Amino acid sequence: QVQLVESGGGSVQAGGSLRLSCVASGYTYSSYCLGWFRQASGKEREGVAGIASDGSTTYADSVKGRFTISKDNAKNTLYLQMNSLKPEDTAMYYCAAKLGCGGWWWWWRVESKYNYWGQGTQVTVSS
Repeated sequence: QVQLVESGGGSVQAGGSLRLSCVASGYTYSSYCLGWFRQASGKEREGVAGIASDGSTTYADSVKGRFTISKDNAKNTLYLQMNSLKPEDTAMYYCAAKLGCGGWWWWWRVESKYNYWGQGTQVTVSS
């Protein structure tokens, strides 16, 4: 059974950093496109960052230059390093995975494209 488990969320002050992790079981990351999404209270879930099977990355404009997505295929772990956090980054953060990356650049923000989701980890940034 495929499972994704996030960790690393917490409460920080503005300007601080957090690193989120997402560990997969039941399959290996090497052939998957992976993404981080977030959902703030009262808002729709949005794509934050994506990484393809070849290691290519992409980011939402709101986090570009502050967040870094990476993965360790050997550990089946996806990461999101978040620096210079702002109160508007407060949200539940989710990792997601999709087998196959054809056309990834065009659909990485589309929730319905992903096969598997984690349960989420809360990030709260105070001013």
